[in-house]
Amino acid sequence: MATVRICLCGDEGTGKSSLIVSLVKDSFVTNKIEPVLPQITMPPSIGTPENVTTIIVDTSALPQERTNLNREIRKSNVILLVYSDHYSYERVALFWMPHFRSLGVNVPVVLCASKSDLSANLSTDQVAEDEMLPVMAEFKEVDSCIRTSAREHHNINEVFFLCQKAVTAPVSALYDMKEASLKPACIAALKRIFFLCDKDHDGYLSDDEVYGFQKTCFDKPLDPKELDNIKQSLSKSSATTVTPKGLTREGFVALHKMFAEKGRHETIWIILRTFHYSNSLSLHSSFLNPRFDIPQHTSAELSPAGYRFFVDLFLLFDKDNDGGLSPSELSALFDPTPGLPLSWSADSNSFPSATVRNEANHITLQGWLAQWSMTTFFSPKTTLAYLAYLGYDPPDHNTTSALHLTKPRKRPRGKKRLAKTERNVLLAYILGAPGAGKSSLLDAFLSRPHSTIYHPTIKPRTAVNSVELPGGKQCTLILEELGELEPAILENRTKLSAADICVYTYDSADPDSFAYIPRLRSQYPHLDEMPSLYVALKADMDRSTQAGDVQPEEYTGLLGVQKPLHVSVTWGSISELFVQIAEAALWPGGALPVGKEGEEQEIDWLRWGVVGGAVIVVGAAAAGIWRRVGRA
Repeated sequence: MATVRICLCGDEGTGKSSLIVSLVKDSFVTNKIEPVLPQITMPPSIGTPENVTTIIVDTSALPQERTNLNREIRKSNVILLVYSDHYSYERVALFWMPHFRSLGVNVPVVLCASKSDLSANLSTDQVAEDEMLPVMAEFKEVDSCIRTSAREHHNINEVFFLCQKAVTAPVSALYDMKEASLKPACIAALKRIFFLCDKDHDGYLSDDEVYGFQKTCFDKPLDPKELDNIKQSLSKSSATTVTPKGLTREGFVALHKMFAEKGRHETIWIILRTFHYSNSLSLHSSFLNPRFDIPQHTSAELSPAGYRFFVDLFLLFDKDNDGGLSPSELSALFDPTPGLPLSWSADSNSFPSATVRNEANHITLQGWLAQWSMTTFFSPKTTLAYLAYLGYDPPDHNTTSALHLTKPRKRPRGKKRLAKTERNVLLAYILGAPGAGKSSLLDAFLSRPHSTIYHPTIKPRTAVNSVELPGGKQCTLILEELGELEPAILENRTKLSAADICVYTYDSADPDSFAYIPRLRSQYPHLDEMPSLYVALKADMDRSTQAGDVQPEEYTGLLGVQKPLHVSVTWGSISELFVQIAEAALWPGGALPVGKEGEEQEIDWLRWGVVGGAVIVVGAAAAGIWRRVGRA
């Protein structure tokens, strides 16, 4: 809010112009003044809330000036409604307030009883009870009330300060006068702030945490004696607000209720704005959804700062130190958010089924980081919003520092060999005929027990986990089975290009399984532009000759890519396959068909082994023995 525009309204002769002159001259002017003063602009000053510029507009209540009056009312941010006697007071409820509503304006109104020097026999409390409070009870848009006297220069600065505060720190958004309680949205915001300030998340604000809160919001220390006084005041209201461990969440909310009741709502607004709340008591969109553009062929990943934040969050809420987040621990962690991200609770991918869990079915730290890596890959805006909800707030208040962009990924352009893909999060589409074993492959990736019961995949399903590459480096691998959306995704080049590699799978024991792959590639010729890996699943069963003119080994040989890897999800060595998928995605040179890197395609065999070579099944494959062997 850079400017506050105050429109003075009220019957003729109530002293509107005198209030303005008394403010400007800092004294009462006895000379005759104009019926309607020209607009006045007051620059920001040290005492101005939010350091705003203030524009004061005088108006006339004469019928012939009604058009101009209505125009100024609509342009205003706040209305200062002035009355001075019984007649003009009665007109507040009978004419002025209904008139404002008829114009459809939704701005706060400050009610001003002027010329208080003419009714010195009446106390302010009596005027408030008899005149002001009934109007406030009837009209919720009345933000505050005050008595003034231009002649005695009484409350002149204060009345305009109230108008400024009604815009910059509106009490109506915080406190329900009728119910004498904080409004639900305000309570929700304060509970989130309590969550963020409770650094050890033990449910209490210790003295040190209160001091930190004070320093963060007001940039000055809190005197220990003042803190003791606050605790004593809260203890009188309820025994559950303060404990030996510190201030409870109930006490934190009660403290701000005290602020509101004592007219210190600007204090509450300073706190709310420190934690990026807007006048609507929602987080500012610029904080919740900062601009984060992703150029073509690049992707978003968590930066080291982002990983560190999510690691610390996991460790803080794993209260029983069992290495997993239970439902109650997850509920506590997501308390300051709208709940789990929508993408986490999709029917076919309900959290945490897509990532690593422990024996108790609780997500592990490895799974937690993998889940956020996948969320950032598919929807970085979701990650940025939850970083804001959960309290990631670096010194520059830019949550995008928790993310970084990868280098653009290069697709074939006639060169002999493609460079290494500079990514730490990789996406592989798992393709193949129904019943080939794709779902079992995803289960094995997450170390889930193998099931022999066939369940067809309808909706897309993902599995995400970390993979350790030769040399000790780790990357995050996302496997996605497309289900019935496979045709729509494969014909959409944009969605297809999001993947780093296509993994073609077939059931080596089913003679009709492999034929699905050539048909699929024929139907979508642009699949030739994608790095690919061929996998023969169910290798623990008797191998069948595949129907068709060309066998899988010949087919891949014609394409110039590696022969199918024969694996079984029942073998302990299945993890080697996921390393292969990640390596093929990172070094796509040897995974592209002939002609996509140049006419003289040279397969990058060096990427297929620790010291160079192809992974093959040796004589004891049925027993699950896998080795990397050298290529002569």
